[in-house]
Amino acid sequence: MEPTTDDGGRSGELFDELPRPEHSRAAAAKTTVSSASASGRTRVIRPNREQVELRPMDLESLLPEGHRARLVWAWVERQDLSAMYEVLKVREGGVGRSAIAPEILLGLWLYATLEGVGSARQLSRLVLEHDAYRWISGGVQVNHHSLSDFRVVHGAALDELLSTSLAALMSAGAVKLQRVAQDGVRVRANAGAASFRRKASLQDNLEQARERVRQLKAELDADPAQHSRRKIAAQQRARREMQQRLEQALDRLPELEAIKRRNGGKSEARASSTDAEASVMKMADGGFRPAYNAQFASDCDSQVIVGVEVSTSGSDMAQLAPMLSQVEQRLGDVPAQWLVDGGFPAHEQIDAVAHKTEVYAPVPEPRAKKDSQGNEIAQDKHEAKPDDSTAVAQWRQRMATDEAKQLYKLRAATAECVNAQARNRGLQRMPVRGRAKVRCVALLFALAHNLMRTVALVPEMFGLGRTPSASAAGAA
Repeated sequence: MEPTTDDGGRSGELFDELPRPEHSRAAAAKTTVSSASASGRTRVIRPNREQVELRPMDLESLLPEGHRARLVWAWVERQDLSAMYEVLKVREGGVGRSAIAPEILLGLWLYATLEGVGSARQLSRLVLEHDAYRWISGGVQVNHHSLSDFRVVHGAALDELLSTSLAALMSAGAVKLQRVAQDGVRVRANAGAASFRRKASLQDNLEQARERVRQLKAELDADPAQHSRRKIAAQQRARREMQQRLEQALDRLPELEAIKRRNGGKSEARASSTDAEASVMKMADGGFRPAYNAQFASDCDSQVIVGVEVSTSGSDMAQLAPMLSQVEQRLGDVPAQWLVDGGFPAHEQIDAVAHKTEVYAPVPEPRAKKDSQGNEIAQDKHEAKPDDSTAVAQWRQRMATDEAKQLYKLRAATAECVNAQARNRGLQRMPVRGRAKVRCVALLFALAHNLMRTVALVPEMFGLGRTPSASAAGAA
């Protein structure tokens, strides 16, 4: 039965005196409108991103004391950069735009290396956006062309900087050069696997490039329009550079063919049309890619890099003697002990350095031999063989001692650590092409690494207090 209602909408039930929901909402809305009309519209502050702000800023206050960028600049200021100044053509009283101080460019690259930045374009953007890079540049505008050119044209100056900085560390007692560990790290080249071509293909591409250069030159001479001339000139320059790379690849083919014949290969040798000096190497993951073999020799006691070289060979077999000669020329002395892994100790290499240092490297396992009954003959790998030289026989006997086995453990603790730090700082793929330019990048990594080791070992060179590690190094 339906409930009855009176004239006021009441049903005569228990909760008739309570307000209905729709009446409550209407009353609340009426109250809100009344309140808003009484107090006015809500006042808030909204963003205005089109306004121009002028902020007084001091670059010196951007970085705290002890910041890594300040350490880099303190090290750069103490170096002799006269060789870098000599190549600058702008002189006082002459015409032309003033050159960027080499201290700025070197400081930017060292700090970028420590931060894992290897691209010149990325570095030029960071100079505008990042406080540390802005502080190093000091408000000087730097484009990526200047950064790229600086990194690859001062190979001799960077090598000399490594020598002078090592001499300072030796004078301070941080580097004693008692034992050195050497190891190679294969770094991917700036070339694709598809760029490797055989002789016939390289010659065809070279002829096409030469023909295209002739066509562009004719168009450039005939076209009076300025805009088109610039465009054609750029195309001509690109084709001319391609022609040079193809010529370099053809020049290197005989060397690659000789290596292939020596290794027993039967297929035709191929060279890269992008980076002629890059070689296909077996990488750490087991794959084969175009790469360079960067060699670092490091002092075992301080982990300071004392030698840098770049090889186009994927093998470390012939890298021991050249690195020892470099360290001797760089520092005027050689370590008493030289530690390498199993890829280095070729017999001729051991003979070449035996009168200068003792080589510590694992002795390979001998090939299995069997007697007439087919039973395997027990062999001692540390026993001298009939055709061994005196130096090789001494090396075998030396590695059989417990002292040598304990000493050899320093190799991994030194060389592998240095290589791992280089990887962590971006030494994954070379940003440049050509062995000479790649060596400049490797030298920058060595300088940046040694800079941080100097902070840890001899902080007083930067005006800092003596750290516990530095005290331990001085007492050793």
